[in-house]
Amino acid sequence: MELKPETERLDAGKPEDIARAAEILRGSGTVAFPTETVYGLGANALSGEAVAKIFEAKQRPNWDPLIVHVCDREMLGNVIAGDLPVGVDQLVKKFWPGPLTLLLPRANSLPDAVTAGRPLVGVRTPSHPVALELIRLAGVPIAAPSANRFGHTSPTTAAHVLADLDGRIDAVLDGGPTTVGVESTVAEVTNDGIIVYRPGGVTMEMLREAGQNVLLYEPIAGEVDTPESLPSPGVGIRHYAPRARIILVEAMPPELHSLLDQNESAKDAGNQVGLMLPDGWAILPGTWMYPWGPWDVPEVLAQRLFAGLRTLDDYGVDVIVCPVPNGEGMAAAIRD
Repeated sequence: MELKPETERLDAGKPEDIARAAEILRGSGTVAFPTETVYGLGANALSGEAVAKIFEAKQRPNWDPLIVHVCDREMLGNVIAGDLPVGVDQLVKKFWPGPLTLLLPRANSLPDAVTAGRPLVGVRTPSHPVALELIRLAGVPIAAPSANRFGHTSPTTAAHVLADLDGRIDAVLDGGPTTVGVESTVAEVTNDGIIVYRPGGVTMEMLREAGQNVLLYEPIAGEVDTPESLPSPGVGIRHYAPRARIILVEAMPPELHSLLDQNESAKDAGNQVGLMLPDGWAILPGTWMYPWGPWDVPEVLAQRLFAGLRTLDDYGVDVIVCPVPNGEGMAAAIRD
């Protein structure tokens, strides 16, 4: 693609800058903006021309569908076909605004690229006040995957966005670091219950408390590794990945030390090793470390996860060792 002379930097603390971002979106441009989860790369979801710019900037394959962001029920009606079923309406009332994306029958007004040609569209209402105001001022539903190159680590600051997309998008609206730090949960309400395609900011336990059976999606052979189109955003075989090779370990100190000693990938000659280091864990000599946060507070680990992976990448490490917390809730979202 032809690079833009410069991506416009806008300050989310200035109402005139939010208005400017909305103007760009109405004009079929692209704007990266903060949500409570990560920064999204937004464009008018009803414009095929605008949506195409998302795929071009991210180098995103056309088989990977997008999530559409709306600010209210009226705007939701422009995106989906028909009324909300009772079970879906209950989830909307309980979890919107918030980090829950629901797969719903799409309206014919949506370009096929938004859903990768599938009959369902992922929709959510973000809880971040800047995102809500931006969508309201733009007056159109906003298609917005994470604002990074396809397959790279998701951005949780405006600086992360620019590291991947500077010169490839029209503007970035800087609202500071995001708070949740991992992607939204993606779910579909079926006759068998709620199918969770991607664990995220609304946990499976929270969904169970809403009174429905909750199942975790399991792809059939070949569905996500060589797809014609994915059944949901965020289920591709490689997503949110750092440049370095990543090694996930289920270990606690001192077991972590002996596990690394046995791991041939980490011991390759000349490897620079980075470690996502929880608070209070022993420092491993000869490694780069990112101070991750308290091991027993997965909400903090989730908020700092992508920032840590990007920091270790910036150090130039070859391998990143990342312990993975056990349990449900946000721990499951981190593992995913």
